Amino acid sequence: MIIGTGVDIIEVWRIKNALDKWGGRFLERVFTQKELDYASTKKFSHETLAARFACKESVLKAFGDTRIGARLKNIEILNDAKGKPEVILHGEVREFAEKNQLDNIIVSMSHTNNYAISNAILWRNAP
Repeated sequence: MIIGTGVDIIEVWRIKNALDKWGGRFLERVFTQKELDYASTKKFSHETLAARFACKESVLKAFGDTRIGARLKNIEILNDAKGKPEVILHGEVREFAEKNQLDNIIVSMSHTNNYAISNAILWRNAP
């Protein structure tokens, strides 16, 4: 059963500007080391990071509850063996998902050199 959906779009230049202005402080606050390692393998890492940023935001929107006080770093976006993005939750976000019996989060994301977009669907298995 679908519990929530979320979508986010961001201009890639906003992530590039954050990198230029705050560098490592911004990266460490928003992204996990695994996300940063993956992005570092890409020619235009700021586009990859923008897509992951949009994905994290779409997951938060799908939760529909801003009171969880989530840090974006606690929503980790990795790729499975086939390249499909998957969400791993940590900290208070994981606790929120477990408390609300959210069994799965399905995400999709894409980017160009100008924009990154993502959508998220929260899923609960039927009892």
